[in-house]
Amino acid sequence: MERLPLETQTLYAELMEQLQAYEAQRSIGKVPGSFVTKTVKGVTYYYFQYSQPGGRSKQAYIGRKTTDLERVIRRFQNERNSFQVDKESIHRLCALLRTGGALVTDTASGRVLQSLADSGIFHLDGILVGTHAFVVLGNLLGVRWIGASLRTQDIDIAGESRMAVAVPQGQGPVDLPGVLEGMEIGFLPVPPFDPKQPSTSFKVRGRPLRVDLLTSSQRGTDKGPVTIPRFRAAAQQLPFLDFLLKDPVKGTVINGGGVLVNVPSPARFAFHKLIVAGERNVSEHGKREKDFLQSSQVFEVLLDERPGDLSIVWEDITERGDKWIKRIRTGVKQLRERFPETGDILRKDFLN
Repeated sequence: MERLPLETQTLYAELMEQLQAYEAQRSIGKVPGSFVTKTVKGVTYYYFQYSQPGGRSKQAYIGRKTTDLERVIRRFQNERNSFQVDKESIHRLCALLRTGGALVTDTASGRVLQSLADSGIFHLDGILVGTHAFVVLGNLLGVRWIGASLRTQDIDIAGESRMAVAVPQGQGPVDLPGVLEGMEIGFLPVPPFDPKQPSTSFKVRGRPLRVDLLTSSQRGTDKGPVTIPRFRAAAQQLPFLDFLLKDPVKGTVINGGGVLVNVPSPARFAFHKLIVAGERNVSEHGKREKDFLQSSQVFEVLLDERPGDLSIVWEDITERGDKWIKRIRTGVKQLRERFPETGDILRKDFLN
């Protein structure tokens, strides 16, 4: 683990501010496409021309040319120009961050995450989890992770089956399978073990690129997939995921540009990795070691700089009962075998 230079941390904070402002100012200027005119028998009509998946162009009739309609079109063009300036600034910041040593997501995964973000999935409480979230957390915490803990092209998107609040105004459901299909890079549903169950994973044939949709276990149901209506897709239930998904934070995926996403809080991520590692069986040795490595690295930063974050999450764990505390004790014991210093501090601060 390496500390990012102060200049890089400052650039990342600036990127976060610009992306959040950019997202907050969504308007007609961001709609992909352009206005075109047709003249029929001396009368001019406006159409909106846009591209469909596959590169096919389509035109939607807007109306006869009028002063009011031209005013709307001018607003569209002016706002698009201002958004273009914002985009160029964001791309410049990302280039500086790459040069400054910030953690960068691979191009293929970055493209998928950009498409998902454009669809509005993160406005509907979608949360990026797994290793891609770990990369984002490194930049948020001002550190650069080192080692095999960063290697993956599995994109894990989690969400509760129902939102805690109403769907944001103007934001309809996201057709997640349709978004992936529209990228035209070959995403196909992964057949489930039970053919009667819906797929919860989508993979590009012949490539490691994969998207998995996850949700927390539901009481009174089996362990099979659960439909998330606002994503128009099914998600695989996982135990302990409700703990991870509580109180997410904003972060940015850095590639050619920046993608604003939701990720778990660093403290919950670290404790959750301890729990998950302890639940893995012998056949998942590689994933288990990766869990311990990621957990240790996040704990190391938080113990040094943000111990209060860990204390708040620890209170939540103790309120969940003795079984949860026992899982953490087991996880810390196993962590100490691999990373003695971090494990000793955790045992002293939270388990005495």
